[in-house]
Amino acid sequence: MTTPLIRRSPLAVIVLAQLFGTSLWFSVNGVGLSLSRDLGLTEADLGRLTLTVQAGFIAGTLFIATTGLADRFRASRIFAASCLAGALANAGFVLVADQMSLAITLRLLTGLCLAGIYPLGMKLVIGWTPRHTGAALAWLVGMLTLGTALPHLLRGATLGLPWEWPLLGASLLALAGGALILALGDGSHLPPSSGRARLLDGLSALRERRFRAVAGGYFGHCWELYALWTLAPFLVAREVARLGAPPAWIPWLSFTVIALGLAGCVGGGSLSRRLGSLWVARRALAASGLICLAYPLMTWLPPGLLLGLLALWGLTVIADSPQFSALAAASAPRERVGSTLAVMNAVGFALTIPAISLTTTLWELQGTWVLWWLLPGPLLGLWVLRPLTTTHAPAESRTR
Repeated sequence: MTTPLIRRSPLAVIVLAQLFGTSLWFSVNGVGLSLSRDLGLTEADLGRLTLTVQAGFIAGTLFIATTGLADRFRASRIFAASCLAGALANAGFVLVADQMSLAITLRLLTGLCLAGIYPLGMKLVIGWTPRHTGAALAWLVGMLTLGTALPHLLRGATLGLPWEWPLLGASLLALAGGALILALGDGSHLPPSSGRARLLDGLSALRERRFRAVAGGYFGHCWELYALWTLAPFLVAREVARLGAPPAWIPWLSFTVIALGLAGCVGGGSLSRRLGSLWVARRALAASGLICLAYPLMTWLPPGLLLGLLALWGLTVIADSPQFSALAAASAPRERVGSTLAVMNAVGFALTIPAISLTTTLWELQGTWVLWWLLPGPLLGLWVLRPLTTTHAPAESRTR
């Protein structure tokens, strides 16, 4: 039977499903240049569509935390249902892309569905692979990164075809991801929830000093991350124009910049097994913050060097995320892991909204200098992490 075969490698199944499901996240951004050309959408319009997905994700995670869905029902079924609904909402966008109010509504629904994919994917990883959680979550977040980049790859592979094709391709991938998780089912390493979950249950971990510091680092990371991913095609397009290269390079290079985060996540996960999740998270956050500071000051460099620096930023900007998740899971109440991670995600993603809004609105006026609006994220994140003690014992060892 196929189900026992799938369960031999649960982590591989989960991360592949995460890749397919999260291709919905930036599906519109992948065809953003085509939408600007064919429908007249501006950078601010694309920013609003991205913000709407973020808002939907936040509302969805709060709903999950408030109702306790993540701890009261099978994570695999929520994940599969979310993939199905998200695929339909994403496909529906092609019918209403020229009607902004309807387009925003469907992107909001897509964000709501993503709340049943990303946080539930984390819970599935913890349930199936209780050992080396930081390394396992590194693969999961790496696939989230690759899923975010995937729409740019789909656009690059379908150049010359209507922009609707890559959007529909993302929906098909999401359906496949949901089917994989439905066949896999839930792991047995998390205890069932006791009683009805409330929003305050998800916030209860904030009473712990260590969790507050970890969450603060994660919040600073979120401020920087999604705004950079939103700006990546704009930054790449600037350098492609300076090179005098054809615009067809833009989706391929945008995909590369974002997708390199997979290597950052996996490399960071490997290091976390020897040096600890906190060690990796601090250094990745510091590296991305340093690039954020330096990039606007270096725009006089040849475009090839700037593209290389942008690639390095894509590598480091996400490498700390799985380690923050592992540290949070290690200190969260075991019977409320789903709700706690959902609340942490909700707050973190709420912070992406002003960051994306500021940078996309001011891009035409300030150009690359808008990147300095992202700098407070890594700076404040590093500051709140200061009281924590770095040890060589990986955080995931405390989750066993």
